Amino acid sequence: MDLSLDRPEGYFFVRRVDADHIVVVDRKLHQSFLLSPEGAIENWPIDDARTLAASHVAALLALQPELVILGTGQRQVFPAAAFMAGFLRQQIGIEVMDNAAAARTYNLLAGEGRRVVAGFILPSKTKDNP
Repeated sequence: MDLSLDRPEGYFFVRRVDADHIVVVDRKLHQSFLLSPEGAIENWPIDDARTLAASHVAALLALQPELVILGTGQRQVFPAAAFMAGFLRQQIGIEVMDNAAAARTYNLLAGEGRRVVAGFILPSKTKDNP
């Protein structure tokens, strides 16, 4: 049986997730980013879910999601309650998971035409973390 890649048209999707990068369509991203079906916002200045605060909610809400998916790296890490509450106050659902699960969930929802926004957290490159 021949298998072929059926490339989704009309929205941005995650093709591959690795520990230090994520491939969106055909572009390899090495820094945290936000993703909606319309595009990616690169260089989101977050490298650890524990640093997310209420002040970070506005960047995701500006993309007008009905649901937010937060990929926190190779492991699921819950952000501060104030960050989570910022979405709940606006009646926007938020789910927190590791990046691989977030990518699968985002792709499924975006493929259904849902207004989903995903934040993917990738570790920053430092001299201590090459």
